[in-house]
Amino acid sequence: MIAVRSTGGSPSPKRLITAKELSEILGVHPRTISRMLSSGRLIQPIRLGGSVRWRLGEVEQWIDAGCPRPNAA
Repeated sequence: MIAVRSTGGSPSPKRLITAKELSEILGVHPRTISRMLSSGRLIQPIRLGGSVRWRLGEVEQWIDAGCPRPNAA
């Protein structure tokens, strides 16, 4: 898992991560991130211009919840 530390020594929940970083956290190939997003099995990213990023805090909450389908309520 990617360990990113802020000045306080704890992970920054507001940090934005790339698809490559997300794939490392999930232990999957980067191409799998695209497939998961297309099939609705992954939380929605933030799009900044041409960049796609995920909030680290949201990713951690999603993982802690068991990686549920975002559309499932």
